[in-house]
Amino acid sequence: MSAVADQDGGRDRIARRIHVQGKVQGVFFRAWTVEQATGLGLDGWVRNRHDGSVEAVAVGPADKVEELIARCRRGSPASTVEAVTVEDMPGIVDPGFSQKPTL
Repeated sequence: MSAVADQDGGRDRIARRIHVQGKVQGVFFRAWTVEQATGLGLDGWVRNRHDGSVEAVAVGPADKVEELIARCRRGSPASTVEAVTVEDMPGIVDPGFSQKPTL
């Protein structure tokens, strides 16, 4: 499990790559993910992929990252989530949570 030191106090933070498949493009899934992650105080990003899926990286306290993953499994109101895969990854991201261009 990847953990990184929190810059403001030593709390361990985890980093996860979240890959969401289903009807997740054209339904405001990315904007919804930014809203959810920002509300949880996470750092990272989200982007569409050319295969129709959405990819996100979330970094923060384990309970907050796991909550975002649970929310992604349920999806945004207009989405239909078919599968979610989660991987550990290095926790180096810019502060805040943003949308990235499609890959």
